[in-house]
Amino acid sequence: MGLFDALLGRSQPKRPDLDSLFSVPGAALTLRSALGMEPTGTGTVCFRAASGPAFARVAEDVRALVGDGADAPDVVTTQDDFGYTWFEVRGVADDLSGLCTQLHAVNSTLESQGFATGLLCTTISFRASDGRPVALVYLYKQGTFYPFAPVPGVRSRDNVLELQVRDQLSGELVMEKDLQRWLALWDAPGL
Repeated sequence: MGLFDALLGRSQPKRPDLDSLFSVPGAALTLRSALGMEPTGTGTVCFRAASGPAFARVAEDVRALVGDGADAPDVVTTQDDFGYTWFEVRGVADDLSGLCTQLHAVNSTLESQGFATGLLCTTISFRASDGRPVALVYLYKQGTFYPFAPVPGVRSRDNVLELQVRDQLSGELVMEKDLQRWLALWDAPGL
């Protein structure tokens, strides 16, 4: 930030810390021991897609980067009703470190190709001991996490479970303090 920016009160937005994704496997141990949650091996990256050949080329690069190899995870691209595109990575539940590495690679590829302004969030899916879905959501522009626990079959959230997850992980991940940013990701892939 330059002198004139400081004098005029302008600030630069905080850069996301994608390396925070590598803290999730450690946090998963806490979720397993404290709340009986298990990772599903599925994660997503959500972003506002651009049109044109440049984006199509980047999408193919992402699929090739993550989905290449004999034991590579499946990569599925979907678009929601709000115009956001989701890259869903379906890996192995026992390899959360690998999944986080792949999600980091997807984010980094989109970022390096000029699509950083369109990145919204990354999710990593878990199952509670009773089978309910729970996602750890990484807000790209904030650099923070929050839990999302939809109640199956209805458009409702399990707020108690979300607060339990937040409280358990507050020492391990940078949790979003502003509850208004805890967006409901209804019908998100992987949940």
